[in-house]
Amino acid sequence: MEYEEIPRNGDERSTLLAFLDWQRSTLERKCAGLQPDQLRIRSVEPASLSLLGLVRHMADVERGWFRRTLAGEDIDYRYSTDADPDGEFDNVATADVDEAFASWHEECGRADEIISRRALDATGHHRTGTEVSMRWILTHMIEEYSRHNGHADLLRERIDGATGY
Repeated sequence: MEYEEIPRNGDERSTLLAFLDWQRSTLERKCAGLQPDQLRIRSVEPASLSLLGLVRHMADVERGWFRRTLAGEDIDYRYSTDADPDGEFDNVATADVDEAFASWHEECGRADEIISRRALDATGHHRTGTEVSMRWILTHMIEEYSRHNGHADLLRERIDGATGY
């Protein structure tokens, strides 16, 4: 994933989308150059947090907010279930790294398609029944990535000492 410079004087839509793209590319950069076993390294007990788990989680988050909530698609999550709500984080020991990244990229692409066809005021319904606007979803996604990219910073530094990006 590549990103362009975030506009300093753009309109609301272009600014939100640029920040979302930047956050997505930050997660990609945090994982770049690592081997599959490194992507599976956990943070600290008892947490099951890993870079691979974050990628899988964000695939499900993209899928949930854009496809399920905003577009109203009746689809299951990729990695978590009612019986295994943290499956995206817990089940990485034998998870296919290439599949996880392909799924995440696919979900980001599908999200971008959905976003391109809607106004910021377009709404969907969360599984709780709450009506939410695309503006709110985009803002939430930037927050979600930001929080998890902070986790990714710490995980990456633990793995190989790399900082920045």
